[in-house]
Amino acid sequence: MVKMASTEEQDRKIVLEFCHLLEKSKQLFNGLRDLPQYGHRQWQAYFGRTFDVYTKLWKFQQQHRLVLDSKGRAYYSRAIKEDRPDLMVKKLRYYARFIVVCLLLKKMKLVRELVIELERQIQEYTSTYEPEDQLEWSLVLDEIKGFIKAEAAVAVLHADTNPIVLSHRLSPLTTPPCERTPHMTLSLQEILIVGSACEQAKFSELTMDMFRMLQTLEREPTESMHPMAGLPLAHGGPHDASPAASRMPPYGVPGSKGYVENGDRRGMRDNPHKYLLYKPSLSQLMVFLSSGFKELPPGGALLLYMSADGCFSTTKHPQDYGYELGGLATSVKRDATEGGLAVRGKSSAGYKEPHCLYPGDLYPYTRRPLFIIIDSDNSFVFQHIPRYFGQPLVILMSPQDVPANFQGMNIQHHGSLFTLFLHSPMTALCYICNVGDVPIHHWERCQNYVDRFVTEASRLVTRCRMDEIEQGIGYIDSSYVQFFGDDFLRTLILRFVFCDVTLRLHRGFRGRHQRPRCEPPLPAAELLEHPSLAHIILQLASALEVRGHFVEGPEGD
Repeated sequence: MVKMASTEEQDRKIVLEFCHLLEKSKQLFNGLRDLPQYGHRQWQAYFGRTFDVYTKLWKFQQQHRLVLDSKGRAYYSRAIKEDRPDLMVKKLRYYARFIVVCLLLKKMKLVRELVIELERQIQEYTSTYEPEDQLEWSLVLDEIKGFIKAEAAVAVLHADTNPIVLSHRLSPLTTPPCERTPHMTLSLQEILIVGSACEQAKFSELTMDMFRMLQTLEREPTESMHPMAGLPLAHGGPHDASPAASRMPPYGVPGSKGYVENGDRRGMRDNPHKYLLYKPSLSQLMVFLSSGFKELPPGGALLLYMSADGCFSTTKHPQDYGYELGGLATSVKRDATEGGLAVRGKSSAGYKEPHCLYPGDLYPYTRRPLFIIIDSDNSFVFQHIPRYFGQPLVILMSPQDVPANFQGMNIQHHGSLFTLFLHSPMTALCYICNVGDVPIHHWERCQNYVDRFVTEASRLVTRCRMDEIEQGIGYIDSSYVQFFGDDFLRTLILRFVFCDVTLRLHRGFRGRHQRPRCEPPLPAAELLEHPSLAHIILQLASALEVRGHFVEGPEGD
């Protein structure tokens, strides 16, 4: 009897402790909502406290699951048994959020299993309650299915023909080599990833372009932190036949570490801090851009990536390149209106489109080192941004057009081709050559050509700078050199070169608007048109048996 009473008392203490942790976690979480979304240094400490309490609560639930379940905590399992549609909605939202987390982890096998379970739960929910929001949940399901289909642009197959999920994060295997110079002083610290393209596969508030760029700008965790350490490594990152060997990227969370230059672990540095903005209004975009600018430490660089539809100008004789060539369309949501009516579409002389990011809007931010990537059908208007303040500035711009034979492939819905090149050069080359799947052993062999290309391109960039200093030829702007010391920015620059060389040689991309541009321009003869780089691309095409897609030229062995 005494023992039973003692057990009851212990169970009561467990329930009380759980309720205390639950209430505390709710208070801290609600407090996070009151903090500004921008300026991560303002909320990092508070976020850390909230995360710690939630971690403690989660561990407590795991340790005392039987006691807590018997005291009425199994409300998800009872949701369908009781007349509680609100609990079912909570459950569906939980599945949707879990799928987003698994997408970011690239746990694609688990994502597919969760989608099947979510579909079953939605069917139960709609058949039991006949709710008004059943169409909305059907759209959610269609979105994630479309996203998964679009994400697998090219399937890499295991020997048993099962698809393999590769991680495209930065690691010692994928970090381009670099002959360092004293001028390579900058490191990438703040990133804005903006997705505003209208007709692109998305799930939740994550477009395909945002997803790919996010993965590109993350480091693969170190082996000591790796939950799947010991797995075989493929070029492009760890892999197995189901989930990708990668971890949840800790955006801006203190203490998250990654690899440094070519696996050198003498100095560990954080992943750059990131803001992800889905269809922001212009005012939101400027606020977050200003915050990233403000948070830059000495020697830090800011990267702005924008995937957006073009906002075109009708000015016949533009004089102000900052505002008279058009820009990128932004969302009109939550932006101020004039006299109760949105000012979009005002065409009177002297007025500009208010819901548009113009090149001139970025001028103030060139006071600090700025690296810009524009993926749009109006990208070239950003090539005229001046360097008023003498700070490093590089602008990578996507092609503004795709060949007619690619337009029927609904290529924009599956994500931009330019962003795909920056994310996975091999995948992009396969995609434009209609290669739908590649066995893993062949992928590895072909990836060696990509590695050779990147190594050679890195050597040529460095040589251009040395030739300029010693002989006054092969000019390459100092901005590239200053950014080249950062692993992420060097990777982006070299993948841009891969994209440019590949599209120059491809028979389908003959128009100048069908190839990318950069500002300052990279040297042509000494880099973009260098025979050694063309030679490697043509060898890769032969290895993939798609040589016919490219122009004639010498290959050799």
